[in-house]
Amino acid sequence: MEWLSGLTGQLGASEFLFALLSIIMIDIVLAGDNAIVIALAARNLPPVHQKRAIIWGTVGAIVVRTAMTLVVVWLLRIPGLMLVGGLALLWIAYRLVTDTGGDHHEGGGNATFWAAIKTIVIADAVMGVDNVLAVAGAAHGNFLLVVIGLLISVPIMVWGSRLILKLMERYSFILYIGAAILAVTSAKMVLGEALLKPTIEAIGILSWIVYPIALGIVLGAGYRVNKKRQLLASSAV
Repeated sequence: MEWLSGLTGQLGASEFLFALLSIIMIDIVLAGDNAIVIALAARNLPPVHQKRAIIWGTVGAIVVRTAMTLVVVWLLRIPGLMLVGGLALLWIAYRLVTDTGGDHHEGGGNATFWAAIKTIVIADAVMGVDNVLAVAGAAHGNFLLVVIGLLISVPIMVWGSRLILKLMERYSFILYIGAAILAVTSAKMVLGEALLKPTIEAIGILSWIVYPIALGIVLGAGYRVNKKRQLLASSAV
């Protein structure tokens, strides 16, 4: 284990391995949200563009997450960050549910592709604070562990998004399950906003009603919009 002790820095070998296992579990849990965003954003692209969107969306997400890791302490000092991020993610989740993709007409492929990449990167930037904080906390200041955590998240996002895409092709309701997870994530971000903490503590019921409100906005409104589009499309035939 001498080779390991040279990499662990101030952490002992056993502490390093425990921290590494913690980071792997964090990535499995939290990178799932990113895989959902990638899958939802890429689902309406032609198959040839879906693979590119997954790869480049993951690359963009990792770049953003790396940058956030370097400035996470500064980011946490920005008042209202979690609130704005949570509301932004709620809007992204709603847009992803109601995005039918339209016709992939000639000349529009690249525009649609880059729109998907933009959505993926923005959503990951919004959700990345929790992931960065969790990994940074588990790493105990060890830069090597932070890097390993970022590297581990890559295959999870790529494989996870591909799996979710395949499931959505077979089972349309998976779309709404993914959107529900994003809605819950957005609610957690809003409730985690330091500026709202006194209000939430004073009005305890807020910590319970924010979740159904977020789910209602994304799933309820999204389902109604999609249903209306289906009815209009069927009546036009």
